[in-house]
Amino acid sequence: MRRLHLTLKKQWFDMIASGEKVEEYREIKPYWQKRLDGRYYRDVVFKHGYAKDAPAMRFLIENIEVKRGNPEWGAPDCDVYVISLGRRMPLKELHHD
Repeated sequence: MRRLHLTLKKQWFDMIASGEKVEEYREIKPYWQKRLDGRYYRDVVFKHGYAKDAPAMRFLIENIEVKRGNPEWGAPDCDVYVISLGRRMPLKELHHD
């Protein structure tokens, strides 16, 4: 099973960590089409920043679909890839599966 790795800005990272934001968005562009169309991901690891020791968290992915997202959560006013998040998973399991 595949794991999706995404880097987020602090605002969105904090909103997901608090449980306020339950989905993440990616624009429909060739870069994301290549990575998301027709692929299945079991979970997603979000990092705040690119440092090796950057804060991180992991969630199961409920669904990835193309639709309109919530502008209050950073979605543009158009269709995007909507990554719907399931339950939060422990990070300690990252290297054991």
